[in-house]
Amino acid sequence: MDNEDTDRPARCTALTATKLCRYDVDIAALSETRLADEGSLSEAGGGYTFFWKGLPHDARSIHGVGFAIRSSLLAQITESPVGINERLMTLRLPLIKGRFMTVVSVYAPMLVSDETTKDSFYSCLRATLQAVPHNDRLVILGDFNARVGTNHNVWSGVIRKHGLGNANSNGLRLLNLCSEFGPCHH
Repeated sequence: MDNEDTDRPARCTALTATKLCRYDVDIAALSETRLADEGSLSEAGGGYTFFWKGLPHDARSIHGVGFAIRSSLLAQITESPVGINERLMTLRLPLIKGRFMTVVSVYAPMLVSDETTKDSFYSCLRATLQAVPHNDRLVILGDFNARVGTNHNVWSGVIRKHGLGNANSNGLRLLNLCSEFGPCHH
């Protein structure tokens, strides 16, 4: 972590590690990391290792996804996180009795993004989810930039009664995808 004896502002990873430690979080999905390329770093004294996937170094620093994983857990994780693109990353975790859980970190396009960008994202997300081994538990975390609304009668088994507001176009895309990969799928 940053040296407390300096006037330099703390790095985002140091601040994030401090907050994750305070809340006793083992694994967190990160969105909008804005880090270039793909990599990992351990926050010295922070107790977390950060993994990310972003756009190439010569591109504008936007988007980016990742995971922050408590460093003491890394020895138990048999597979490194896999960056699909700057909006999707997966992490496969061993569970008991030879079972696994796949966690997907997501940063979806914003509502104002063009339809081609959204179509491409959801197509890639669909392919990513289809590639998850059928016996794995599936957890999807991140920022979908979507509102799914409150219509739990129409979307039974996908959303519950406690939604807010009205669904927007990104929310409808997400609801349609979730209906494909409902509880029976994984």
